[in-house]
Amino acid sequence: MERSGEGGRRMLADLLDASHLMPLESLPAEAAECARAASFRQVLIYVADLQRTTLRLVPGDEAAAQGHEPELHVEGTVAGRAYQYSDVLPAAPPGGGVFQWWVPLLDGTERIGLLRVSSERNDAGARADMEALAALVSLIIVSKRGTSDALARLVRARSMSVAAEMQWNLLPPRTYADGRVAISASLEPAYDISGDVFEYAVDGPLVHLTIFDAMGHDTAAGLSGALALGACRNARRQGAALVDKADAVEAALLEQYDHRRYVTGILATLDTRTGVLQWVNRGHHPPIVIRGNRWTSHLACPPAHPMGTDLGLRSIVCEEHLQPGDRIVLYTDGITEARSSGGREFGLARFTDFLIRHHADGLPVPETLRRLVQAVLEYHDGRLQDDATVLLCEWIGPHLEPADVAAGLIGLASNGLRDAGGPA
Repeated sequence: MERSGEGGRRMLADLLDASHLMPLESLPAEAAECARAASFRQVLIYVADLQRTTLRLVPGDEAAAQGHEPELHVEGTVAGRAYQYSDVLPAAPPGGGVFQWWVPLLDGTERIGLLRVSSERNDAGARADMEALAALVSLIIVSKRGTSDALARLVRARSMSVAAEMQWNLLPPRTYADGRVAISASLEPAYDISGDVFEYAVDGPLVHLTIFDAMGHDTAAGLSGALALGACRNARRQGAALVDKADAVEAALLEQYDHRRYVTGILATLDTRTGVLQWVNRGHHPPIVIRGNRWTSHLACPPAHPMGTDLGLRSIVCEEHLQPGDRIVLYTDGITEARSSGGREFGLARFTDFLIRHHADGLPVPETLRRLVQAVLEYHDGRLQDDATVLLCEWIGPHLEPADVAAGLIGLASNGLRDAGGPA
């Protein structure tokens, strides 16, 4: 990428300096003010809502926001396409010496929203400055969103259950990638989730993947799911093996609930040096591997009892040798058992076919999962009877560099302005 010029560097330095003692509500006005050093006339910040169906304007610079929509749909809009594909796209036809662009806001590979930038320049330096500004704005949002109730309200379309409030604050970002793996996850119903949780973590060459489904659909399910996740993390960070992690979860559930609550789950570890996947099944649906984007296989493994039931079934560590490009899919029953108004389940075949077809269409993995969840919701007339969670991990290969394949899978390999007829 072209380096920022002196004006761009001053813009970034000024905004970074201001960010240390700045509430999130001041970010729109501060970003717009600092951006003038790079000849940007206007900067507006839009963030995606929790279900990633709309983009909402962050208030704070009322004069600049005049005449702009406070909410934009992801489906069927240029802004939405920029968000879906992480592309830099024109926001309006050029006129009066001003060029307007939608610029993705990304926290690593997690899609946060968009900037709308009006620029007096239309060259590679302008692109570099816009992308650098977007990166810094994203970092500021992420660093401050944990203390901003205003942002929490902005990204919600309706009130949230207590269980969902807990779960969303426990989960990692829904997207991660490096040169070895690309990971993405989705979870619904966004405002009423209770017992589903997912987890991934990177430990040197090892990638840990976990999905839990707690008994019930209430706040107690949320509490037991949170307890399971906390016990798993604690054991893993002390170096526990797969079976020991599952046993630690069971011990925590038994101590707290004395056989009254249980959690099913898959605990897996992928060694990115070799492609060896090891996992333990605790009363859960088996993982799926999608190979060559042509066929799927259920990874059979004798399941032990759900954690918290103390039935004495032995946990077995099972193993699969992956090939580069294989996709591991962990899911909960809300995905496959969602029913249409006629009573037919969404089903495992429809689920895997959806993933294969949309990957063949060249969609980024996060966008594929976003559309999958929307399809499941539509199939169920917008209301799920159970949590529906999917965690997908593609093993790319053993090396961190180059990361071009990972960038393409997540949607970071676009040419942005160049594709849109902008600066070359």
